[in-house]
Amino acid sequence: MPDKFSLFRKIAFIEGCSYLLFGLTMPLKYFLKIPQPNYIVGMAHGILFIAYCLLLLQVWIEFNWKFKRAFLAFLVSLLPFGTFWAEKKDWFSTLK
Repeated sequence: MPDKFSLFRKIAFIEGCSYLLFGLTMPLKYFLKIPQPNYIVGMAHGILFIAYCLLLLQVWIEFNWKFKRAFLAFLVSLLPFGTFWAEKKDWFSTLK
C-alpha cells in the first residue's frame, strides 16, 4: 500500500483532472441543456476534494508541516491547474 504522501499526490492529480472536467461539462449544462455529465463530474469532484482535504490533514500531521505549507497546499487545490503546477514544480515533494 502506498504511503500517505504518495497517495496524497495521486489524489491531488486526479482531483485536478476532475476540476478541469468542469470546463467541459459546464458548457454542456448551460448552453446545450445537458446537465447529467455535470452531475457526475460534480459528485466525483466533491468526493475527490474531500479525500484531498482529509489526506492533506493527515500529511500535515504526519510530516509536521507548518501551517503555511498546509494552507498553500490547500490553496492550490482551489485554483485551476493548481495541483498540476505544484506537481510539475515538484512542489509537493519539497514539502515532504
